[in-house]
Amino acid sequence: MDMGTLRGIITGLLLIGFIGLVCWAYSKRRKPDFDEAANLPFADDDEHSARDTGAHRDDARRDQARQEQGDRDS
Repeated sequence: MDMGTLRGIITGLLLIGFIGLVCWAYSKRRKPDFDEAANLPFADDDEHSARDTGAHRDDARRDQARQEQGDRDS
């Protein structure tokens, strides 16, 4: 068996693997799982927005405290 035959066998195996992966990804049995996974970023949107709002409040308080400290020093 020479190197060309080995490369041909490996290429054929990779092609079969790729076709198998494409069939798996586009199978109708997997659609509900993929739809659920696609909606994961939106699952706890309310929870994250509450944290973001809290972070903005903390930043605003820190800025206000720095400004008041600057006014006192002047």
